[in-house]
Amino acid sequence: MPTTRRQFIQSSTGIVGLAATGLARPALAASDPIRIGWMPALTGTSSSTGVALNRGVMLAVSEINAAGGVKGRNLELVTRDTQSDPTKAVNAAAELTRGQKVDVIWGPGNSGEALATMGIIARAKVPQLDPCFVDSVIDPVKYPYAFRNAPSNQQVLSAAVTYLVDVLKLKNIALVGDTSGYGTSAIEECAPILKKRGANIVFNGVIDPGQPDLTADVSRMRDLGAQAISPWSVNAGLLARMLNARGHLGWDVPVAGQPTLGSGQTKALLDKPEYWEKVYMLGFRSCSYGDDGKLPARSEEFMGRLRTAKIDTHDTLLWWIACGYDVAYLVAAAFKNSGGSAQEIADYWNTLKAYPGVFGEYTYTADNHNGYPDSGVVMGQANSFRDGAFKVAAGYV
Repeated sequence: MPTTRRQFIQSSTGIVGLAATGLARPALAASDPIRIGWMPALTGTSSSTGVALNRGVMLAVSEINAAGGVKGRNLELVTRDTQSDPTKAVNAAAELTRGQKVDVIWGPGNSGEALATMGIIARAKVPQLDPCFVDSVIDPVKYPYAFRNAPSNQQVLSAAVTYLVDVLKLKNIALVGDTSGYGTSAIEECAPILKKRGANIVFNGVIDPGQPDLTADVSRMRDLGAQAISPWSVNAGLLARMLNARGHLGWDVPVAGQPTLGSGQTKALLDKPEYWEKVYMLGFRSCSYGDDGKLPARSEEFMGRLRTAKIDTHDTLLWWIACGYDVAYLVAAAFKNSGGSAQEIADYWNTLKAYPGVFGEYTYTADNHNGYPDSGVVMGQANSFRDGAFKVAAGYV
């Protein structure tokens, strides 16, 4: 039976401070820390995700250690900022698995970096949790120790397409990515889903995230008869410039796509607040407000802990923080309920059924390392943003 956050705290005793990132230990003992190699993009063009994930995982590590750790062992984050650069992510993966010899890898937090590092981590046989959407980073045959604790591209892209085609009843779509590994792979995977659902892709292209003015690109989408724009990028600046260009052109078509459309960073870069109207981004039932203005009970309780810990949510997305938070508990549960070897950790995760995280309930099997439930993926209404969460977009039951 999976061990939850509450069971950890109730069954542990003592107060232990948060373990600081340190150097490799020469020998492993029962009291040595459980070392989580964490590869976020804390800086660079794709840092909005990594900053928020980092807030969540640090909170969970501090909670677990304050409750006595796992069988007397603290969790220790060994963090390497990839700077949104796949080459630096490769170097970090090599260092963490070979030099630091961490027990578990968490991340990378961006798909382009994950695509570049999966082989290195797999060859080192280090258990891995990853939040990236791109389908190919999770494969139980090629990467038997890698598990996804977020939805896959197929899940999120299908949710966006369903909203555009079935709910908004739109057919002519401008499909846009950026030049990152994530952006290019996302639109490659989205195109066949759109076509299968009877949509017409009138614009299909990638844009450099550093491009300062998107007026020409957005004008072309409009002139080609697009009824909606579906962008797939984690770059808040690029998405804001796209929304600004749409607003300057007086073109009020819906925009539906990647979660960063609703981030606080994107909002801060808009020329006018109304440019956030008719903007819908991937969201999750666990971190969305209902018609009563409340989050689900588990997330309401989590928000209370974030406030107590003075962790900011107004400039980011709640689900990113919750996703990072769940990682530490998934790792702790594996070490509490297994011998702690790579194979034993993978075997434990393979038995999880509806593990009760904050972000989602995770279910894995030996043949399926995509643990997030389809029913948890919804579209949110961007201009309903409050404390990192959104109201579920109109049209859902």
